[in-house]
Amino acid sequence: MRKVVIIGGGYGGMNALHQLLDHDLPDDVHINVIDRNPYHSLKTEFYAIAAGTKSDKEVRIDFPIHEQVNYTFGDIIEIDTENNQIRLKNNEEAVTYDYLLIGLGCEDNYHGIQGAMEYTESVQSIANARQANIKVNNLPAYSQVSVVGAGLSGIEVASEIRESRPDLNIRLLDRGASVLSAFDEKIQSYVEEWFHRNEVDILHHSNVELVAEGIFYNNGEGIESDVIIWTAGVRPNYLVRSLPFEKDRHEKIIINDFYQVPSNDNVFIVGDCAASNYSPSAQLAGIQGEQIGEILAAILRNETPKRPKEIKLKGQLGSLGKSDGFGNMYRQPVTGLLPRLAKSGGVLWLNKRH
Repeated sequence: MRKVVIIGGGYGGMNALHQLLDHDLPDDVHINVIDRNPYHSLKTEFYAIAAGTKSDKEVRIDFPIHEQVNYTFGDIIEIDTENNQIRLKNNEEAVTYDYLLIGLGCEDNYHGIQGAMEYTESVQSIANARQANIKVNNLPAYSQVSVVGAGLSGIEVASEIRESRPDLNIRLLDRGASVLSAFDEKIQSYVEEWFHRNEVDILHHSNVELVAEGIFYNNGEGIESDVIIWTAGVRPNYLVRSLPFEKDRHEKIIINDFYQVPSNDNVFIVGDCAASNYSPSAQLAGIQGEQIGEILAAILRNETPKRPKEIKLKGQLGSLGKSDGFGNMYRQPVTGLLPRLAKSGGVLWLNKRH
């Protein structure tokens, strides 16, 4: 039997799996998917879990069932690419592979700031988002919530909590002169105005230097907060960062045109773990996963894989509560109800249908 192991049941791993299954696997191929959870979760909706506006059930999707696929659930403690095996916590027997797809995603980047990991909440996993939910929604009225980071995640977290808990005080810390620095100026102005109208304080030119319990220090000033949520950047999963492969300045693994590690062509990298000219996103990981599935399907049929087509992203969407949003759609900035409906009624529907 030829063994394919997919570690990480996120957008990239699942799209690769679906492509493999759609290409009629040879009978001698067996796939093992390793993930800590027995379901795929829609990470783009974790902000709503943290705010308490969505339940777990709404962001979970069952893994596909297939006679040539099995699942191993648990925490990975080592990726041994020298001996082609994966070691898991509380599992004496290692999982071996002939082909490996690494799609472990990302984790918070605390930039070496003391106390940030220990004293802030996260939305980088469904478990983290649940914990943030408990902290936020157990707060008494008029408590203070601070969101560090004004990129897409920070904007969605802050706006959703504002809509969910209008009785709380919310502040957003932005390192630059305007929120959403990667977006069009029209979108930046629209989102800033939304926060102003909904009484969310924005602290521009912020520089968090230290975090302790119930307080953080911004540009030398101690600022108290009942809950602090960290959305100030990400980096690849620590297991990926420990691998002996060449990486870019963002600690992502450098790959060839077929998503393979040049020194280990039986290892494929997808999503937030792979070096790319594009910013990390669920959309990017999904497209990469589909392409990897086609490449690997060809290899398993003993065919020469076709070079993947150039990736063309359709845009990026964000929410401002349940009835407002923003984004770039086909390179055009859009704001208001349309992008919000496109996200909830289109993108999420497609994910669940797939």
